[in-house]
Amino acid sequence: MIDIAQPADDLDGLHIALLTSWASHLGGGVATAVWQQARMIRAAGGRVTIVALADEGSSTGDLAESDITVLTAPVQGPRQIGYAPALARCLEQAAPDILHLHGIWMYPSHAGAQWARRTGRPYLVSPHGMLDPWITARGRLKKAVARLAYEQDSWARASALHALTRDEAADIAREAGADRPVLVIPNAGPPASDAPVQARPPHVLYLGRIHPKKNLDSLLEAWAVADLPTGAELHIAGWGDPADMAAFRQKLDAAPATVRFHGAVHGADKAQLLAGARWMILPSHSEGLPMAILESWAAGTPTIMSAACHLPEGLEAGAALLCDTDAGSIASALEQALQMDPAGWEQRARAALTLAAGRFAPAEVTRAWVAAYRDLAPLRGRVAA
Repeated sequence: MIDIAQPADDLDGLHIALLTSWASHLGGGVATAVWQQARMIRAAGGRVTIVALADEGSSTGDLAESDITVLTAPVQGPRQIGYAPALARCLEQAAPDILHLHGIWMYPSHAGAQWARRTGRPYLVSPHGMLDPWITARGRLKKAVARLAYEQDSWARASALHALTRDEAADIAREAGADRPVLVIPNAGPPASDAPVQARPPHVLYLGRIHPKKNLDSLLEAWAVADLPTGAELHIAGWGDPADMAAFRQKLDAAPATVRFHGAVHGADKAQLLAGARWMILPSHSEGLPMAILESWAAGTPTIMSAACHLPEGLEAGAALLCDTDAGSIASALEQALQMDPAGWEQRARAALTLAAGRFAPAEVTRAWVAAYRDLAPLRGRVAA
C-alpha cells in the first residue's frame, strides 16, 4: 500500500483518459469525482478526456464543462451491464498516455482491460467503494460472472489500484489480492466556504442517491420517533432508479409533514440547501468516500454519519457525529445534534471548514495525484504481455 502525499511538478501535457460508466449526475458521487478529477488534471497542466457510456445527461447539465472532451458509447442491452462495444473505438480515438477507470462491475472494466492489453500503457483502477463487503454481498451471481468475464483481468492488468481510504485498501487486498500495488488518495472536496459561521434553523439535510445502501428507510423511521425541537425539518435531495424511487415515495407518503423532498438538486440550489442546513446526515450501509460529506464540510455544515462513510477524520476533528444504521441509533444522533447549544454547533461547523481546507482541499489532493500520475508516466510504451 502506497500513501501518495509528496509534492510534485505539474503534469507537463500528460494525456489522461477517465473511463467510467455514467458521466452525468446519474453516476452519483462517482461521476462528481470524475469531473472533479478532470478539472484537476487540466489545472495541473495535463490533457484530459472523459470516456463513458451514453446517457441523457452525458455532455449536458450541472457536471459538464464545454472545454472538457466527453466521448460516449451507446449501450446495447441492459443498463446494469453497460455493454457498449463502441467504447473500444472511443478509447482509440482518445489515445491517452494513461487510462484511469472509475467504478467497476460493468462493461467499462472489460474495455479498460482490453485497452491495457492492446497498448501496454499505464492503467489505473479506482473501485470507488464497490469492493465494500455490503456491495459484494449483493447481486452475487452478477458479480461472480463479472469477475470471471472481465474484472479479474482488469485488476491483473492494472498498473495500480486506487483506494480512497485505508479501509478501502483493505477491501482491495481482500478481493484483488494482497500483492496488488494500491495508491491511497482521498477525494477532494470543494473549496472551503469563506462565509462567516452563523446560526441556522434546525434543519437536517440528506443529499445523494435514493438507493437501499443509503438507508433512507431507517432515517425516515428515526425522524418519526425522535424528540426534535420546534421547527425541525428533514430535507431530502436526490434521485434514483425508477424502482428505488417508487419504493422511497411510498415511505415518504407515510412520513411526518416535516420531511421535505426536493428531487435532484444541482448548482446554486444544492449550495443553498447545504448552507441552510444545521446538519447533513448520511446513515449509509456502504460508501467509498462520500462526496456529499466533503461538500457539506466545505459549506461549514457538520455531519451525522455511519462508520460506513469511512471518514474517521471527521469524528476526530469534531466535524461529525457517529450513528449506527438502525433507526434507534439514528434517532439518538438526531436528538444529540439538534439539541446541541449554539456554541457547540459553531465549534463543529468551524471544524468542518478546517477539514475542508486541509486534507481534503483541492490543492492537497491535486499534489498527490500529480505525483501518482507522473510515477506511472515512465510506464508509457511498455508492451503488455
